Amino acid sequence: MLPRVRMRSPRLNDQQAFLELIRKSRALHHPWIQPANTPAAFRKYVLRNEEHSFEAMLLVRRADQALMGAFNLSQIFHGPFKNAYLGYWVGQPFAGQGYMAEGMHLLLRHAFRKLKLHRVEANVQPGNKDSIALLRGAGFRREGYSPRYLK
Repeated sequence: MLPRVRMRSPRLNDQQAFLELIRKSRALHHPWIQPANTPAAFRKYVLRNEEHSFEAMLLVRRADQALMGAFNLSQIFHGPFKNAYLGYWVGQPFAGQGYMAEGMHLLLRHAFRKLKLHRVEANVQPGNKDSIALLRGAGFRREGYSPRYLK
C-alpha cells in the first residue's frame, strides 16, 4: 500500500498555505511551539533550509498535495557526532489521523539513511502527551529530564 504522505523541502511559493495552516492551528500549537507565522519569518525559514546544519521537510498528503505539517532537523552535526535535534508540528485539520506517524517514519529514514546520522534527539515538554506518544511510537526512548530546558 502506498503511503498517504510524502516529504519535501519547503519552497517560497508554499507561504500562503503554510501561514494559513499555522493560523488555523494556533490553539493546537500553544504553548508547545511557535512556527514561522509571518511572511518574513516564513522566508527566513525557507532560506535557513539552505544551511548545512538545518533541514526542514514539509509533510504533504499524496492525495491532494495538502500541506499538513513540518519536520525540522536542526543543529545537524556531520562529523563523528552525527547528531541532530528534531522538531515537528501538524496542522489542526490533520491532527489525530496518523499522518505524523507516517511522516516520522519517512523523516527518520531520511535522517539515518540519506544524512547518515547516528542519533536524532527530540526535546518535548512533559505535558505534551500527544508528542510523547508520537515519539514512543517511532521508537524513541526517554533519556533524561531537563526541568529548566525552556524559558
